[in-house]
Amino acid sequence: MANHKSSIKRIRQTIVRTERNRFYRTRLKNIVKAVNSAVEAGNKEEAVAALKVANQQIHKFVSKGILKKETAARKVSRLHKAVNAI
Repeated sequence: MANHKSSIKRIRQTIVRTERNRFYRTRLKNIVKAVNSAVEAGNKEEAVAALKVANQQIHKFVSKGILKKETAARKVSRLHKAVNAI
């Protein structure tokens, strides 16, 4: 158990940040899954629409500091490659 005020505050901050990061990780997985499922179904229009949303959201996560720029670029690049392969 924490005995100092600073460590108590750190515990509070960790709980809040863990919850926030869990939300963003889940959101990211669902976004990528939506694009991949449209690609597997062979639905070009749906895949392009999902890709547009994914691109916006992934870059939004970069601006919030959730993802690094290179990670976002890699994910978007792989999604574009999958959609273009249809």
